[in-house]
Amino acid sequence: MKKWSMAGFIALLAISILTACSGGKENTSDSEGNKDTITVKHAMGTEDQAPADPKRVVVLTNEGTEALLELGIKPVGAVKSWTGDPWYHHIKDEMKDVKEIGLEGEPNIEAIAELKPDLIIGNKMRHEKIYDKLEKIAPTVFSETLRGEWKDNFSLYAKAVNKEEKGKEILEDFDKKVGDLSDKLGDQKEKRVSVVRFMAGQSRIYYKDSFSGIILQQLGFKYPEKQDKLFEKQDDKFAFMTENKESIPEMDGDVLFYFTYKPSESKKDAETWQNDWTSDPLWKKLIAVKSGNAHEVDDAIWTTAGGVKAAYLFLDDIEKYFLKS
Repeated sequence: MKKWSMAGFIALLAISILTACSGGKENTSDSEGNKDTITVKHAMGTEDQAPADPKRVVVLTNEGTEALLELGIKPVGAVKSWTGDPWYHHIKDEMKDVKEIGLEGEPNIEAIAELKPDLIIGNKMRHEKIYDKLEKIAPTVFSETLRGEWKDNFSLYAKAVNKEEKGKEILEDFDKKVGDLSDKLGDQKEKRVSVVRFMAGQSRIYYKDSFSGIILQQLGFKYPEKQDKLFEKQDDKFAFMTENKESIPEMDGDVLFYFTYKPSESKKDAETWQNDWTSDPLWKKLIAVKSGNAHEVDDAIWTTAGGVKAAYLFLDDIEKYFLKS
């Protein structure tokens, strides 16, 4: 039997331990050496260590909540949905026993800390001012902004919870569904689509950089020529905001989808605003209205939720209204 020197034995043992711990992955360990971590670069310009297998995730955006659910992760805490009590109807069954931690624009720091999260997911545009406080509670990963391109944020969230491959599969599945639906739509895509939102005290025409706009473009739809000219005058391609009914003619299209934001605190005012505009003679003169192609749809699905689950349901609506049997 070959004899080993003490130095050789120690070196071999060290190599064996390192190999067993790494498992072939580029994970590191936390300061206590008892938990695998991954490195995540995010919107705050840092590369932070997040747990490789998070068990107690807190999420601070509505679209982030949908991302986690689609990835198979139920958060321990989440901000309240913009509408619902406290969750959107399309996710409420999956959110049973999830702790509400305040509003997306003003999450409750104490409530977050009480949940003892091992990962916090938020957004720089919404939460930059409280980043330092959140980071003291748990590793915190921020997406950059909240506009129409939900896929970028989804990819970041998937990486943050160490489900990058599953995230890619979900996006590939979505893109395939878009492609299949686009093929089915055929000549229907020649119809120019207008998207209008009513709120208490304001009306909006949504455009290319909005949640609905990006999906409509991916499907192959175009916007009414009036709206193309309208948006040439402004840098922001997200929405045109107005309080003036003289803007109603700009809302016309071959097909018009409209919806109303009705949070509990201003529900009646929002409904009054919608009824006032949709009963106006200018509205009734719209081609889409006169031809029966103005459809009221769900505000949460068409803009407010802004996440992957809403995106799938959005496609269901397009199929429903354009491919009626």
